[in-house]
Amino acid sequence: MSRLNATFEALKADNKTALISFITAGDPQPSITVDLLHDMVEAGVSVLELGIPFSDPMAEGPVIQAACERALLHNVSLRDVLQMVKEFRSKDNVTPIVLMGYTNPVEVMGYEAFANAASDAGVDGLILVDLPPEEGDELHQHLSANKVDQIFLLAPTSTDERMKIICDQASGFVYYVSLKGVTGAATLNVDSVIEKVAQIRTHTSIPVGVGFGISDAASAAKVAAVADAVVVGSAVVKRIAENADDPKKMSQQVCELLASMREAMDKV
Repeated sequence: MSRLNATFEALKADNKTALISFITAGDPQPSITVDLLHDMVEAGVSVLELGIPFSDPMAEGPVIQAACERALLHNVSLRDVLQMVKEFRSKDNVTPIVLMGYTNPVEVMGYEAFANAASDAGVDGLILVDLPPEEGDELHQHLSANKVDQIFLLAPTSTDERMKIICDQASGFVYYVSLKGVTGAATLNVDSVIEKVAQIRTHTSIPVGVGFGISDAASAAKVAAVADAVVVGSAVVKRIAENADDPKKMSQQVCELLASMREAMDKV
């Protein structure tokens, strides 16, 4: 059983929702990423989502765009990100890690080479924001052969037909983007999320995660009531940026936020 499947099954048995937290690898400097990942797990994160720095992160708002820029100042590459995962795995072989990014770096490495390297490093899943399922057959084959889940995004504008196409190819979990726009934008509409998650569930039995617009314990708890996973990104990355010169305070601020979300979610 994959780490993702095992994690979701264990949480379901305890009547809990997964907390998935995103950071950009190498932000604000490569030396702190692995330690921060371990701290996040201690704070209650169920699944780690590690961003691959990219020069043109089209789905991201200003907060995560800036995080990519800070990481790229240190020339953090896809291979560096995989090395960070490998280092994390030396101490934690249980917590799932999902890489999130854009197609270009993976394509440059080569789909087969990437899938092999990701599996060897201990990556459990991959989200490529700009690779629709119609164009991902080759990558999908190599990921499947290496038991790395390919996770797809669904949007508020996704039609019922589109949901079915994506859900038929997704594994690990389906990621519902709860807002129209970029990361860190707008305010969460919980009623809309409830409706869309119910619609997605008619097409798949795998877990449904919800992200974008979740910034505090209250919004995390509301989503936890209807979804299998709550995904938080910009709120965490913002705290990283605010404490970029003080890694200890940074970790403290990030972990306080995540722990408050975990506590609120567990009360639902």
